[in-house]
Amino acid sequence: MTHDNLLYDLSKAFALRIIKLHRYLNEEKQEKMMAYQIYKSGTSIGANVSESMHAQSRADFIHKLEIALKEARETKYWLELLYESDTIEEKEFSSIVKDNNVLIGTIVNIVKKTKEAEPGKLE
Repeated sequence: MTHDNLLYDLSKAFALRIIKLHRYLNEEKQEKMMAYQIYKSGTSIGANVSESMHAQSRADFIHKLEIALKEARETKYWLELLYESDTIEEKEFSSIVKDNNVLIGTIVNIVKKTKEAEPGKLE
């Protein structure tokens, strides 16, 4: 299901990839700890984006997206560890980290534009 919100759709699609990665890490690689960590941070991005869509104020909107940004950066860290420890291959890493970078860039741009916008235009 898609929405009229690109960031929501991107973050949900990314979360679904993370869920599949989590399953792979658990079942194929027997890597429980990093699987758990990336599952938490990778799915939290979309959860916070979803919450931002129903923010109570402009400040709340920014706050929710900044939390999503922190989670996206944490997820990138776990992806780097998985790759550099030879747990996932370069092909898988390159693909999913590209999606993660798109999320980071999109969130950064939205937060920046929201902070720069005139207060009355967003509330």
